Amino acid sequence: MMTAAKNRICLWYDGDAEEAARFYASTFPGSAVNAVHRAPADYPAGKRGDVLTV
Repeated sequence: MMTAAKNRICLWYDGDAEEAARFYASTFPGSAVNAVHRAPADYPAGKRGDVLTV
């Protein structure tokens, strides 16, 4: 039987968020990167394909 995690970690990165999330997920057993959300189009602060949230 699995139990829900008691702690949830939230970090803010201006760039390299996907790489950081994958590093932390590989560091802690049972952790995983479940989703990477990318910008669907260019926007004022960035371009299409930029990672928005992980």
